[in-house]
Amino acid sequence: MPRILVTNDDGYFSPGIEALATALGAVGETVVVAPQREASAVGHALTLRLPLRLERIRDGLYAVDGTPTDCVNVALSQLFPDPPDLIVSGINKGLNIGDDVTYSGTVAGALEGALLGYPAMAVSLEYLSDTADFGQAADIAARLAAQLLAHPLPARTFLNVNVPAGPARGLRVTVQARRNHITKIDRRVDPRGHAYFWIEEAQDDWHPHDRSDHQAIRDGYISVTPLQPDLTDHTALAATEELTQDARDRVR
Repeated sequence: MPRILVTNDDGYFSPGIEALATALGAVGETVVVAPQREASAVGHALTLRLPLRLERIRDGLYAVDGTPTDCVNVALSQLFPDPPDLIVSGINKGLNIGDDVTYSGTVAGALEGALLGYPAMAVSLEYLSDTADFGQAADIAARLAAQLLAHPLPARTFLNVNVPAGPARGLRVTVQARRNHITKIDRRVDPRGHAYFWIEEAQDDWHPHDRSDHQAIRDGYISVTPLQPDLTDHTALAATEELTQDARDRVR
């Protein structure tokens, strides 16, 4: 039976990871290794200056006092004498679409798996209330996991899956959306007169694109985007050659 490592960024106690692990149990043997505390928006952070602890909560469920990336690495080195067949991260309570994938700890869990050579997938749910139903997202995750195991994607490619809150009208293969992101810094003063700050989203103007993950969710579809860690803008290589010509001449 396939072995599946499950992680997330909401913490080992999240109802999303419980629903995911239960659904994936029909596909393979699951081992859950997730952060001890919520680690949302930590991106692809790796803990290098503090020791990490692995705590067994119960059979098949472990907590690490670090990031999703830490969880994947600790799990692979300590709990899998034989490599797992698949790494799945989620189900996140909130979408991870467009440019937001660079902040997402959920996506980072799958990204780390892909970098280490494993088939991987991140799953997120549009989260509109505390009564969110993870059932639809868990079901599609299990179906896609079975397909990934049977038909692996190219090396270093992983899936980013986003599921609407309501019943989905279908599934679309999508690309990352783009947006004009404006961050608001809310400055406040504590009782001792010292300033502190809250980072908030002030504006999200999405660029229209018929095949984007954002548009798919707006239209009520499940979005499945193939991602890879290569951030090179291959279309800009020629322009960069021209841009750097003077600098290269001076270096010679």
